[in-house]
Amino acid sequence: MLEESLKKKTVNGVIWSAIDRFSTQGIQFIFSILIARLLMPSDYGVVAMLVIFLAVSQTFIDSGFGTALVQKSDRTETDFSTVFYFNIVVAILFYILLWFSSPYIASFYDIPMLKDVTRVVALTLVFSALGGIQNAKLSIAIDFKTRAIMSLISALSTGCVGLYMAYSGYGAWALVFQMVFSSLLNTILLWCFVRWIPKLVFSWHSFRQLFSFGSKLLASALLDTIYNNVYTLVIGKVYSSSALGLYSRASGLAQYPSSNITGVLQGVTFPVLCSIQNDENRLVDAYKRFIRMSAFIIFPLMIGLSAVAAPFIRVVLTDKWEGAIYLLQIVCFSMMWYPIHAINLSILQVKGRSDYFLKLEIIKKIQGVCILCLTVPIGIVAMCYGSVVSSLLSLIWNTYYTKRLIGYGFFSQIKDLSHILIHSFVMGGLVLFVIHFIDIMWMKLLVGILVGGLYYVAGAYIMRFEELKEVLSIIKRK
Repeated sequence: MLEESLKKKTVNGVIWSAIDRFSTQGIQFIFSILIARLLMPSDYGVVAMLVIFLAVSQTFIDSGFGTALVQKSDRTETDFSTVFYFNIVVAILFYILLWFSSPYIASFYDIPMLKDVTRVVALTLVFSALGGIQNAKLSIAIDFKTRAIMSLISALSTGCVGLYMAYSGYGAWALVFQMVFSSLLNTILLWCFVRWIPKLVFSWHSFRQLFSFGSKLLASALLDTIYNNVYTLVIGKVYSSSALGLYSRASGLAQYPSSNITGVLQGVTFPVLCSIQNDENRLVDAYKRFIRMSAFIIFPLMIGLSAVAAPFIRVVLTDKWEGAIYLLQIVCFSMMWYPIHAINLSILQVKGRSDYFLKLEIIKKIQGVCILCLTVPIGIVAMCYGSVVSSLLSLIWNTYYTKRLIGYGFFSQIKDLSHILIHSFVMGGLVLFVIHFIDIMWMKLLVGILVGGLYYVAGAYIMRFEELKEVLSIIKRK
């Protein structure tokens, strides 16, 4: 009975999380395409220059407390209130810091408008901090239905704001105000839908208890955040805002399917795996299913996107974005491993081994910085190839502790995923071969998607992939 209840909760969570991600992200994606057709790559480059500063600030504001609250089985209202007040204070401090640092950021990039842009965009830090606990409560309850409704409202509203401002000629400011309005609206919706009011209490005991787990995640997240955004920092400084705009657009397109599907699965898998963390057999079995399911969905999407990158960019974004085509084709092979990385790291958090998490992040970031230093002088294309190499090497590191904790290491995982990987590469090769004989761009894109999708699903059915049966069973349950 307990097993069936957990399965039902997981399926519902996956479905509503998927609705949240893909209805919301689908709307955001459509709006982003429409806005990108109106703006220039340099407009996106200006905003992308600030991403690292915002991301680092947000990492300190959260400090791993959100994950710590989800992981802790005996959490109390005092815990929630303590984290809430901590988040608010740190958010205000970082807003003040960015306000006074804004002239130096503008001087660093030699773009004067960044002074004002920084001061406006930094408001998102305060707004998001106000809704942090409500977000954590939704994750704990595996309540993705509420989150889906909120996200849908936010996506439609903020998309309209951004599109109107882009159409009205506001340039980079259209993206800035879209970000700020999105953060504000999300927080308002969280307070409306999640009925939680903080108590007037702050417990140092609660703080120390949560921070003992969260501090290691903070250090890990900080390393990860800096590393993930160092490319935008370097490209923006060494090259130009236009070059950064092209890179950020290519990276964003590659991240869209990978990070969103990973977000759907990870948002559900973490609380579910936490609930069975003391039952080793069920934990390992569920973990393996999540790994295979992720690869079955992500691998063909990323390889397929790489195959149709040229017609996709030219048809959807217009020829002014053609410089992003080759970058997108490369970055797809880096992002295809993202869900495998994320789920391997989740098991460390489920087991409460944030110390292992931190060690891994230090090793991987040293490796990544070395590769970055070698590729920066060569150019942006070399940097993209370096990210692929770094992703593959990181997979070896990430699976090391997974093997120690649950006996499911690198070679076992690759063996379990090999049939999916081979099938996906064959599909990608078939798509490239077919569209090579077509001259019209929109037809290349359409035929490529149809051929790739039909071959992949039909092949998985004929070869009796268990992962396809799993997907179909989830659909049948609803």
